[in-house]
Amino acid sequence: MSRVPLYAAYSANLDPHRMGVRAPRSPLWSTGWLEGWRLTFGGGHARPGGALPTLVEHPGSSVFVAVYDVCEWDEPHVAGDDEGGSASYARIRVRVRTLLDGDATAWAHVLDDYEGGLPTPERLGRLADAAEKAGAPASYIADLLARPTA
Repeated sequence: MSRVPLYAAYSANLDPHRMGVRAPRSPLWSTGWLEGWRLTFGGGHARPGGALPTLVEHPGSSVFVAVYDVCEWDEPHVAGDDEGGSASYARIRVRVRTLLDGDATAWAHVLDDYEGGLPTPERLGRLADAAEKAGAPASYIADLLARPTA
């Protein structure tokens, strides 16, 4: 299997500054949408910060992402994608539709746990802030902030 260097960030790693600290050799490549996917939360209420963000396939939905060109040395530092601590994430390939660069194959992390539970207001606020810093449309940010919290 060939290496896919592009990484689609949909949670706190949307923030270019955060990714610059976690993966300093991996620049922002583009932004775009994962069409046919929706942002949800999983892992229930057992975690101190509430449920963790993840993706599930869902026709008709889309998720805003920041796409980074991740080098081999930085790959271990973006695993997990969020403040999940010991949470387990699976790495999957996704198709990203960008405005300027067309479609691209990237990898993303999805929570290896059940869908369910609510994020804390703080976690949801960090996610909305990261989306804003990455250039997400105001309507997407408003939709994030309108979600229920724990």
